[in-house]
Amino acid sequence: MDGILGIKKDQTQKFRTDGKRIPVTIVEVNSNAVIAIKTADKDGYWAIQLGYGTAKKPTRPMQGHIKGAHLEKAPQFLREVRMRDTKNADELPKVGDFISLTDVLEAGDVIDVTGVSKGKGFAGGVKRYHFHGGPATHGQSDRHRAPGSIGSGTTPGRVYKGKRMAGKMGFETVTVKNLTVAGIDGTTLYVEGLIPGKLGALVAVEKKDKKDKKYADLIDLAAKVQKEEPKETKGPEEPKVEEVADQPVIVSEASQSESPVKEDSSPSAQNDNEKKEGISVETEAKEKTEAPVEEANKEEAK
Repeated sequence: MDGILGIKKDQTQKFRTDGKRIPVTIVEVNSNAVIAIKTADKDGYWAIQLGYGTAKKPTRPMQGHIKGAHLEKAPQFLREVRMRDTKNADELPKVGDFISLTDVLEAGDVIDVTGVSKGKGFAGGVKRYHFHGGPATHGQSDRHRAPGSIGSGTTPGRVYKGKRMAGKMGFETVTVKNLTVAGIDGTTLYVEGLIPGKLGALVAVEKKDKKDKKYADLIDLAAKVQKEEPKETKGPEEPKVEEVADQPVIVSEASQSESPVKEDSSPSAQNDNEKKEGISVETEAKEKTEAPVEEANKEEAK
């Protein structure tokens, strides 16, 4: 495929990764339906007829024309895209297929955009052809925006065809060539530069067989791609033990009497404990030896 249809949505500006600020036109490109295929044997040329949008009240001829595509609703617009390379005719899409934006274009492609320019109505020569008008001084009060002379007198005795004069301006099919695809985000096409037509107008994008050598990604799209990249999967993390800071504990007198006293593990405390244990053992031995002596003295006294 060499072309696709879309709708002009907005004009803004973007920054590229190389730091350059560029004007950008946003084009919404939904799926294009293949309505018909023109061949050299039957029609005298190679082309693909695309349909875009949805018609509110399609005519009966239109309904009969799209019958072969088996569409649920008739398209609002029909346009043909000429085929430059007809060697791979077998690889052409079939009637009824849908073509997406990424099937045709990618970032960095050089394109031509065709659309219908804005209608300006009836305009004079100054606005339409940029005439500079008459002098503003020396008694000229009504010739400031006049076109001036439009021809000689006797010869040729008429006005040549194609003379630039006042008339209807705009609403013409205009093609802007050699633009660059600044980026693609889903169904949104970012075109570097300005394209003809008002907002909501149909535009046809034709792909050229070359790339822009100075192309650089848009910062917004580059940041979005980095966010969407999957992170490296790591093993299960060990549960973290929360460290509680040492805090003074207030203990009441009742709790001090009931709570057991903690043993001190310092070397001086161990020596004191050993001494206490030795004294207790001696007292127990004395009590055992003194008990039978006292009993014997009581019996003698009786």
